[in-house]
Amino acid sequence: MTGPSLPRTGSGRLLLVAALAAAVTVFTATVPLLRDFFDLRVYYGTVHTWIGHGGRIYDYRVPGTSYGFTYPPFAALLMLPLAAMGRHTAIAASLLVNLAALAVVLGVLAGPGPWRHGWFRWSLALCLLALFEPLRDTFSFGQVNLVLLALVLGDAWLLRTGRGRRAGAGIGLAAAVKLTPALFIALLLLARRWRAAAVASSTALAATGLAAWAYPGASRFYWTGALWDTSRVGRPDYVSNQSLQGVLARLGEPDRGLWAGAVLLVLCAWAWRARRAVTAGDWPAAFALTGAAACLVSPVTWVHHLVWLLPSLAALVRAGYPRLAGALFAVLCTSVVWLWAGDASGPGGFVGGNAYTWVTLGLLLGLPAGQPRVTRPFLARSASATAAAPSPVKPTTAAVGDQPEASSGGGAAVTAAGAAAAAAVPPGRSASSEPTGSTRPAAANPQSSSWRASSYTAKPPPS
Repeated sequence: MTGPSLPRTGSGRLLLVAALAAAVTVFTATVPLLRDFFDLRVYYGTVHTWIGHGGRIYDYRVPGTSYGFTYPPFAALLMLPLAAMGRHTAIAASLLVNLAALAVVLGVLAGPGPWRHGWFRWSLALCLLALFEPLRDTFSFGQVNLVLLALVLGDAWLLRTGRGRRAGAGIGLAAAVKLTPALFIALLLLARRWRAAAVASSTALAATGLAAWAYPGASRFYWTGALWDTSRVGRPDYVSNQSLQGVLARLGEPDRGLWAGAVLLVLCAWAWRARRAVTAGDWPAAFALTGAAACLVSPVTWVHHLVWLLPSLAALVRAGYPRLAGALFAVLCTSVVWLWAGDASGPGGFVGGNAYTWVTLGLLLGLPAGQPRVTRPFLARSASATAAAPSPVKPTTAAVGDQPEASSGGGAAVTAAGAAAAAAVPPGRSASSEPTGSTRPAAANPQSSSWRASSYTAKPPPS
């Protein structure tokens, strides 16, 4: 059974894109709560206090809150250009940098010759991506996750295209800014890509050493104190924490040993599946599995960290499961976990309040990897538009197993995912002053995304 076909005329396609863009604009303006670039305000205030007023990196707090800078000193070094910008210029720069990073990410995930998919399919994809909660949070918080994903996927592209001798620097830089991407260095070691692993490790160490040389006091404070102070991160049981530790904390299980055991099991599953993928030369799947595993094992994985799942969704489409990818994408658009922001107890809280964790775990365990490939680009084109017409004299009998998904299948499935995302948004959500996007008032001591790239405040300070 096939879904409704997409318009074939230029005017019909333009009308569909315009209607979808209008619906997405209404959705993002009325349903999700905007985050007021809170994390960017943390970065901006930290740099301006540090450079302009002789303050120290980790002493700054956003006025009216207890939230400040928690990245390694090298991240602050990279953010020094903010010192020369006004607030609105910094916001514009953040949006442009994230848009550029998104272009890199989509270019890698789309495969060779991404522009072959045409303006229509790219327009549909961008409209649907605007509904993706981790992505819209990254933009409206002014976060850095998309930039780190672009750096890592740049190395994935080099490995996939036979340019492995140049790979590693992107992963190393990402690991120097945040610790979670360091798992990709472990992937390179697992794949016995010794040169790339050495480049990544040396790049991370060199960047960290540069920051230690330039700012020894800040580096000493971070690596000997701030890094190990879990109270700086925030409450692990807050519903935005969609990691294994978040699940256990909401169950009232603070035992570190239990969490360590769960992390070990996840890492073993990741190592086994990632090894199969790289042995088969399936680098996209290997990187996708590593992104999912990193989200699970990190002590805190705020919702916007889940942009690391985009490679997994693309890998599902490439493997021939566009409808499954669309269904999981729709779940990640719904903001459903926020229904349990006030109370995540009981069976409903266990299932719904951890919904994004279950999606991540399912992708880690079930993503097709290390299997014969099905050639399906990220944005599937219509087979009727790409295959030659059969000759009336000599009918064609070519196999279609390697053809792209027909527009009535792949395209309709993606469109259905967007519709499901909009329909599944819980009713009754209203805007408030908090930058969390939650459907209920935030609990006491809400999380800050500046503690590992997420900020959640009950009363955000004035701009």
